[in-house]
Amino acid sequence: MDIPRIFNITESAHRIHNPFTSEKLATLGAVLRLASGTHVLDLGSGSGEMLCTWARDYGIIGVGIDMSQLFTEQAKLRAEELGVADRVEFIHDDAAGYVADEKVGVAACVGATWIGGGVAGTIGLLAKSLRPGGIILIGEPYWLRLPPTEEFAKGCLAGSISDFSLLPELLASFGDLGYDIVEMVLADQEGWDRYEAAKWLTMRRWLEANPDDDFVKEVRAKLSLEPKRYAAYTREYLGWGVFALMAR
Repeated sequence: MDIPRIFNITESAHRIHNPFTSEKLATLGAVLRLASGTHVLDLGSGSGEMLCTWARDYGIIGVGIDMSQLFTEQAKLRAEELGVADRVEFIHDDAAGYVADEKVGVAACVGATWIGGGVAGTIGLLAKSLRPGGIILIGEPYWLRLPPTEEFAKGCLAGSISDFSLLPELLASFGDLGYDIVEMVLADQEGWDRYEAAKWLTMRRWLEANPDDDFVKEVRAKLSLEPKRYAAYTREYLGWGVFALMAR
């Protein structure tokens, strides 16, 4: 059980697997007014940066579930590095359908809503682990402006224009599901650049270190195309944010 190999290669040097900088991640923790001892569940926890830094800075107790064996191991090492291994646990597992044994104060899926078949399904899944009055965190893309054609949407790695909404429509959809939006932190251009451009050096270093690997052709093709694709499409049309929700 693992994620596609290309992601384990391109994001192997990432601590944060979305367009957030460490400053944005800290801001998110601060605006949620996390109390020490708050239990946080993170489905699709990646390399564990959110749970580890929040355990260090805010005293939360966390459990993260991720399908990538590499990222899960990196998360455990990060917990040791920050001295919070006694406060956070990382489990290599499929987060789809995962429900915590005990209700938590914050249930998060930050950038992996495919685990619930989309935003609505993921919110429904997270709600099963949430105590009354708790907060759901959803990380999700949105259109900064609508792409002019379906080709442009596919250039942003969306299946179609209908895959994402403009920000006002995305916010309205949370209300339609019966949730108040109580906070949001949005990625900025620097966050997008750091997330995407960091992959290019990682791919180049990987190619240099693995010249005889069967995956070289795919990685070389991706490195050759990604900078132009990102600059022409994602950087111009796609936003991303984390939205804090409470049931009405």
